[in-house]
Amino acid sequence: MKTRFGLAMAAALMLGGGATAQTLPDYMAPISGRTNSTPGEIATKDVLALNNAMFELYGEASKVFQKNILDKHPVILGLFSGAGGRLILYRPGQPPLDAPQVPVVYQLLKSVGHSTMALAEVVGPYVDNPDNKSWRGAMLAFRSRMQSALDSLDATPMQADWRDNNRTILKNNIAFMDECLASGVIPFAKLEAFGKQQAPFLAKNVAWAAQTQVAHWMGVLADWKAQLGPDWEKTYGASNTIYVTRQNNVIFSVLAQFFGAEAINTRLLLIETVSFTTTPSDMLESLTRIIADRSVGALFFGNYHLMDYELMGGDARAAIVAETAKRGMTPFLPPLVPFGSKQWPTLVTPGPGPATIADLK
Repeated sequence: MKTRFGLAMAAALMLGGGATAQTLPDYMAPISGRTNSTPGEIATKDVLALNNAMFELYGEASKVFQKNILDKHPVILGLFSGAGGRLILYRPGQPPLDAPQVPVVYQLLKSVGHSTMALAEVVGPYVDNPDNKSWRGAMLAFRSRMQSALDSLDATPMQADWRDNNRTILKNNIAFMDECLASGVIPFAKLEAFGKQQAPFLAKNVAWAAQTQVAHWMGVLADWKAQLGPDWEKTYGASNTIYVTRQNNVIFSVLAQFFGAEAINTRLLLIETVSFTTTPSDMLESLTRIIADRSVGALFFGNYHLMDYELMGGDARAAIVAETAKRGMTPFLPPLVPFGSKQWPTLVTPGPGPATIADLK
């Protein structure tokens, strides 16, 4: 309070609060000075302040909206994690339920696969650069970790044929590292040959990891759907994604098998973020905002799903068409889709070219 009062007094002195002019003491010199604002500047600030106030009001209202949603609807959050994901079930009047984790073999398969790809990161900046040896320290340290993993592989909870495949990957990694360290150079031809050598073994790890992850979450969701019974039809589901995991998103795709096509973009949502991981509270906040905005769209424009779309998008399309015509350009725009489309929220147009790792063989 004292600090605020002091600042207020200083502001009053700067602006000249009295009817008669005052001579300010020297200690006010660093912060004193008259400010001038035009009527237009003041008016602009007053109007823009409404937008800031809207976000403040929305923040407070969203707490109430979220409580109302969770009091009436079960919610399933599917969050990305390095352990194969995290699923949380929120049920009205009950504490959140965390699903069991994906079996650890999923992480083991990914870890070995990632170790191979990490080698490309270690050597990539130094390919065909024999004068730069700064990569050696990182590679020696990584080789030690690689050897430890190979030495302990037999004790991991992994079935025999999977373990054999991973032993081959690790041995190939170590052989490549030893060759680079012995020669002191990393020719691109050597790196390229290493990549081709490891590809079929890595592809097996990818397939097994996917099978493990999908089987686990299918079982969890089957149990939850049975537990919820009729309430399943009013359950919301949301999964997070960044750009590189948007297409064929595993958790969203598994959720879709249980929610069905009619729930996509209505009760089942794919929420894009800028990081691999996000918090449950952030996901709930995003889900709340989407659902609350739908009611606003229905209130003002009579369409429940209008606010799922860029509000100015339709008029912006018309403006783009008009502006491109002025410039002698041909407009390039996606097709118009109706509000409330059930289309899968990722790329859906088929075309030529490989679409899976198996297609690359």
